[in-house]
Amino acid sequence: MDTCACALELLGMLVYVAAWLCALTTTVLPQWLTMSTALLPIESYELGLWETCVVQDVGGMECRPYDSLLGLSSDLKLARIFMCACLTVGLLGIMVTVPGLYLVNSCKDRTKRTFTIIGGVLGMISGVLCLIPVSYMAHFAVMHFFDEKVPEVVPRWEFGDALFCGWAGGFLLIVAGLLLVSSSLCSQVEPQPVLQQRYKAMNTDYNSRKRSEYV
Repeated sequence: MDTCACALELLGMLVYVAAWLCALTTTVLPQWLTMSTALLPIESYELGLWETCVVQDVGGMECRPYDSLLGLSSDLKLARIFMCACLTVGLLGIMVTVPGLYLVNSCKDRTKRTFTIIGGVLGMISGVLCLIPVSYMAHFAVMHFFDEKVPEVVPRWEFGDALFCGWAGGFLLIVAGLLLVSSSLCSQVEPQPVLQQRYKAMNTDYNSRKRSEYV
């Protein structure tokens, strides 16, 4: 396998694992949306996929999980589904990619390339599944923040840290998938070593001379 292709493969795998952990952190964090009020400046509210939290400036934080799944809004339900699908597809992609690594002696080269390509495609799909709910929740916050029908004194939701973490995880998953697919495509055409090419040329020249002597 070419050194460049092997480096791309290892880099893609490292980025893949880091991006999946970033997506997992995004799913768990409650800071998807944040809101602070002028009436109670010492407190701020945080909205997540699994719970809501009240944060105080003195350092206290109290979180409460949602009481019922059926009582959730459609936005949170879809965000949960997409993030869980993102984690599932990403984990499946990692499991498929590991046997296809060049450093793992598990199967033939052609099968390795197939596993690596499938893992890269699953990584890109996982990245898209991560970007959809994160971008939608950001769009939801922007639309409500600039809604002219809502009075200015009414508090509005703003971006939380989980959204930025989700954007980073989604883009990194896509990048990792592209790196893995590129490494597989580069490894399909393996250039012959220079010494082997010179040996073949010398051998061909020697055979041609030998034939001419017999003639």
